[in-house]
Amino acid sequence: MNSCLIIGAGNVARRILPLLKGLGPVFTLCRRTEAFPQWRTLGAVPLLGDLDHPHTLQRLTGLAHTILHFAPPGSTGRDDARTRHLLAALGRGTSLPQRLVYISTTGVYGSSAGAWLDETSPVHPHTTRARRRVDAETQLRAFGRRTGCRVIILRAPGIYGERRLPLERLQKGIPLPLENPWTNHIHELDLARSVVAACTLGKSQRVYNVVDDQPLTVGDFYRCLAQHHHLPLPTFLPLSELEKTLDPFNLSFLKESRRIHNQRIKQELRLDWRYPSVRSFLK
Repeated sequence: MNSCLIIGAGNVARRILPLLKGLGPVFTLCRRTEAFPQWRTLGAVPLLGDLDHPHTLQRLTGLAHTILHFAPPGSTGRDDARTRHLLAALGRGTSLPQRLVYISTTGVYGSSAGAWLDETSPVHPHTTRARRRVDAETQLRAFGRRTGCRVIILRAPGIYGERRLPLERLQKGIPLPLENPWTNHIHELDLARSVVAACTLGKSQRVYNVVDDQPLTVGDFYRCLAQHHHLPLPTFLPLSELEKTLDPFNLSFLKESRRIHNQRIKQELRLDWRYPSVRSFLK
């Protein structure tokens, strides 16, 4: 893989580092020096920089053959300034990255009222958060066309893992929507495996939905978690009632319902999921 630079050093990056061992040097961009020791322990070379402050990104120019871009957009505005700053830094040098894998979100599709969607479905973001993701995808594709960099976009749904489960919602008894929308999920290890597969098998300017094999309604998802962890299932209320108590951020997830196909990523990237469903993970 030659040299690799990870932007957005979080849980997925931690999952990926063991999969990259022996393939070349791996750099991680960190906003604070306090994070350096843990990334060195994991085998990466930490670099200090902040996507919100472009003057800190000078060391990224010409640094890596492969860019793994996991950083989310900022919390305001309609565009993704972080991706714009990153691409400006990457494009300054004479040595440009040869491939870039970006983790986007299935939220760019908006709601389909539970109907099935695939990568050919048009994007229709309902929130400013999802619109910023669409902007990031647009910027990255333009960068790929302009520079010849092979850009692959992975659209992920709700990401979960051993330490990434919404148990606090069950513990607090926060109500769920009576409308019971459809949701999609992916375990963070399978997402990490998808990124590595995309580096070798992903087609240029290609979008892949990284979702497991079994969409669940919100009710079924929390019912599985409640039964496994011996927690009470919350009450169900109409969305019109939840709008009075839930914050807009959490409410936005409950207003969208979609089921997403994953045939393209399984066929083209030759992937079988370690956790094909939330139920298989809990077992």
